[in-house]
Amino acid sequence: MLFIAAQCGFAETTPEHMQLFLLIGQSNMAGRGKVEPQDEVTNPRIFMLTQARQWVPAKDPLHFDKPKMAGVGLGSEFARQIVAKNPKATVGLIPSAMGGTSLDEWKPGGKLYTEAVARTREAMKHGTLTGILWHQGEADSSHEKVLTYGKRFAAMIAQLRKDLQAENVPVVVGELGRFRQASREFNAALPEVSRQVPLCTFVTAENLTDKGDQLHFDAPSLRILGQRYAAAFLTLKTQAAAGKAN
Repeated sequence: MLFIAAQCGFAETTPEHMQLFLLIGQSNMAGRGKVEPQDEVTNPRIFMLTQARQWVPAKDPLHFDKPKMAGVGLGSEFARQIVAKNPKATVGLIPSAMGGTSLDEWKPGGKLYTEAVARTREAMKHGTLTGILWHQGEADSSHEKVLTYGKRFAAMIAQLRKDLQAENVPVVVGELGRFRQASREFNAALPEVSRQVPLCTFVTAENLTDKGDQLHFDAPSLRILGQRYAAAFLTLKTQAAAGKAN
């Protein structure tokens, strides 16, 4: 398929056989870091699905949930790490996060969940869903919500995998900013949360800093977080392949 509006940044041809990654969660997945020139450099093997469900070369901001606030997230650096490790890979990012949302708002059947599934199904016409990246929890940091988070998250991921016919797709989740005191209990529970989901792992937010609001990671920290997500995903993928081999 040819895109007429190549001058607008659209890919001249629809990329095929991509490794697809679904990006979901709230604002720290969407990204609120300051966009710098390095974040606007495209890679010929990294694409993103726009709000209009068109493929374009990926650059920050990837997300469109809150256009006046959207900025650098972890997804771009994650993708750069993936293609660097596999020179034959083409990555397609599916930005679907929404700032300020709770896990309950991501329940199967809800608006956010339904839209993420629809976008991923559209993307899967041109590739294979290879991973799910989740970063969320600021809206679920109260003691009562933390107690049930693992069960609720596991149920959501199980249904998401089923709906996308990708039961064995790896899932990576990340700690909330350690600079936020209200996140301490949530972060302490995250290892157990990840253990409740098959083929799931988590990454640390150790030594990462906020953008000055005690809530959102700054751009340098989000690039580091993207690297950690990529390393965790590649390890999980290797472990999953070894399990199948056995």
